[in-house]
Amino acid sequence: MPVTPLAWTLTIVVLLVVLALDVFVIGRRPHEPSMRESAVAIALYVGAATLFGVGVSFYMSPQSGGEFFAGWLTEYSLSVDNLFIFLIIMSKLNVPRHLQQYALLVGIMLALAFRGAFIALGAGLINLFSGVFFLFGAFLIYTAVHLAKEYFEKETEEEAVDNFATRWVKRRFRFTPEFHGTKLRVDKDGAQYWTPLFMVVVALGTADLLFALDSIPAIYGLTREPYLVLTANIFALMGLRQLYFLLGSLLRRLVYLSLGLSVILAFIGVKLVLHAMHEYHLDARLGFDGEVSLGVSLIVIVGTLLVTTVASIMASRRVPATD
Repeated sequence: MPVTPLAWTLTIVVLLVVLALDVFVIGRRPHEPSMRESAVAIALYVGAATLFGVGVSFYMSPQSGGEFFAGWLTEYSLSVDNLFIFLIIMSKLNVPRHLQQYALLVGIMLALAFRGAFIALGAGLINLFSGVFFLFGAFLIYTAVHLAKEYFEKETEEEAVDNFATRWVKRRFRFTPEFHGTKLRVDKDGAQYWTPLFMVVVALGTADLLFALDSIPAIYGLTREPYLVLTANIFALMGLRQLYFLLGSLLRRLVYLSLGLSVILAFIGVKLVLHAMHEYHLDARLGFDGEVSLGVSLIVIVGTLLVTTVASIMASRRVPATD
């Protein structure tokens, strides 16, 4: 069932209202959310995503509902991994605790902007030619290998705060040694200086851009419907600020998350390549059906996340909290 313009309009309006409340009401005062505030917000956002998925199943089709849940789970997992990078950036750049919520809000807004742009680009490329699935699949497989390699070589922490963009900004701009609230630039001794918060925004934006490059091909491997791609991404980003403060350093306990995500991305990459082969009837020539069912995709995604989480919990119990 195609998505009507009315459904698009209502969905975008409602999501913009929720986003405006988050930005201008909840996030207007920089502070560290309490455990209760964070838990309630996460429960509301996860509940809203679940109800939306049920509604998609009812009004569109059970297949569409399954695609939404598969996409949402995948994007949510990638977003949690993104939170780990945010945690590293906040720690390395010594962001005061009360300013971290504002920095996260900026980071999530940038993530929305980048993902929206890549969703539109991805839809255009798919409509242009089916061969793009070969490129998407190869890119995801490469990303999966790189993610696993990063895990074993422990390169993530340095790359998060010391990349091309942050090095370029350091060379081109003058910075104050201290933070000035939520200000990105201040006047000092008759000259303009950037605050360390601007460097935080640059580091967060770079991380968001790289994660958008991974996440959009991944979700297009699970659904071809731009409406589901967009809503799954937005719901995956909702509540991330609160999740950051609720889990805190416990995010570091998810020691096998990167490995689990590398498995999921590799699976979706192979799935995309097989789909492209099916589009060009290459699978029939080789004597097999290249399409991977949605049920298999859900089993692989949910199963990998469960194994990853349980294994991480078991491993973390053997390691002292100070480590």
